[in-house]
Amino acid sequence: VQLQASGGGLVQAGGSLRLSCAASGRAFSTYAKGWFRQAPGKEREFVAAISWSGGTTYYADSVKGRFTISRDNANDTVYLQMSSLKPEDTAVYYCAARPNSQVAVFTEVYEYWGQGTQVTVSS
Repeated sequence: VQLQASGGGLVQAGGSLRLSCAASGRAFSTYAKGWFRQAPGKEREFVAAISWSGGTTYYADSVKGRFTISRDNANDTVYLQMSSLKPEDTAVYYCAARPNSQVAVFTEVYEYWGQGTQVTVSS
């Protein structure tokens, strides 16, 4: 059972990146999914979440209007399109899945986690 995050990298401030998180080993297409991030020395924080159908999305205030979460249930993949990136967006980004259809912002309710992908935004 795996969630594999990819797409991170080094980008200049104002640039864009698209993260992907593909599932394998079991079907997560009916699970709500989320993206979280953790900067050095800080707690892991919520970034965005999407319901199983994709009909409901929720964002942290710090990324609202700049990031977009989406999903492709046919391929069991969730995406995070990040635009207008800022140096404070620098972190390891993790995808997660919870066995519930609805969005959630708390790490404790997500049961499955990817390994993380590094995003570094230079000023």
